Amino acid sequence: MKPFLFLGLTILVLLALAGCSREADMGQAQLEQTGQTAASAADNIREEFTPQELTESIGAVPEEYFAPSGGPTYDAVLTALKAGYRHIDTAAAYFNEADVGRAVRDSGIPREEIFVTSKLWLQDYGYEAAKKGLDASLEKLGLDYVDLYLLHQPYGDVAGAWKALEEAKAEGKVRSVGVSNMTPKIWKEFVPQFKTLPAVNQVECNPFFQQRELRELLDKDNVKIEAYQPLGHGDSTLLSHPVITKLAEKYGKDAGQIILRFEVQSGLIVLPKSTNPTRIAGNLRIFDFELTGEEMSQIRALDTGKGHHDPEAPGVAEMLLANFRVHD
Repeated sequence: MKPFLFLGLTILVLLALAGCSREADMGQAQLEQTGQTAASAADNIREEFTPQELTESIGAVPEEYFAPSGGPTYDAVLTALKAGYRHIDTAAAYFNEADVGRAVRDSGIPREEIFVTSKLWLQDYGYEAAKKGLDASLEKLGLDYVDLYLLHQPYGDVAGAWKALEEAKAEGKVRSVGVSNMTPKIWKEFVPQFKTLPAVNQVECNPFFQQRELRELLDKDNVKIEAYQPLGHGDSTLLSHPVITKLAEKYGKDAGQIILRFEVQSGLIVLPKSTNPTRIAGNLRIFDFELTGEEMSQIRALDTGKGHHDPEAPGVAEMLLANFRVHD
């Protein structure tokens, strides 16, 4: 196998909670220049991960697919795995774990070479409920273990659910655990109650919302950010911003590739999305250029400090539970 300039080939497969958006057609991959081979990346997938080891295993080429359950998800996962991606991200609330698991099994790729992430939904928070929720995910996926399991939302009995995830890791059902949608305030509320630190925090992050306060907080403990909506939820204002389009013209790239290159060089694990086979293949092409220090500063200056989703807004937990139920 020819050496690649990244640690792993990754694909993330998701069903958007609010449905597919323009960004589903604009998906790009994140590649991190490390000088190791894809084969060596598979060797990093062991029974347990420290935050650093987790980064070395998945922080290379994330690609996220927001696709409906059924044929599109199954076909998208198979297409991406055949293209070389090796990380799949799904969740109970995406209602496509069964399709994802079937594609993994049908790919013919050894299980240990594929990094699978899933997430526990709010409905199953609390210690006993979380244990059942994880088992349900494993059953739907048809897998003996998942490589990374996240608490999808930071509400309710978070501490009880986290305890169940820690025990599942000790039992070998999951190899690493993390959280999602935790702001600095929410992180400080819940994480001090945990016996062990999350390996990652999956949050909205893009040039318009760069999560600077959160990154500073997590950097102290080497906790990594996984950035979803890295293209700003397909925001035309971002994709057509003169700073971005000028750089795209200079490097012969599209706007999404410039944005993702910026995020990769900023040290983020990036989670874009695509169901387009051509874009799936094209998502590997962001390593033939590098933004200068001045260009990075120009994009950093676009930060507004505001995102589309505010996890601290009143009523968010109630709204999510009312609209998304993963079982009766």
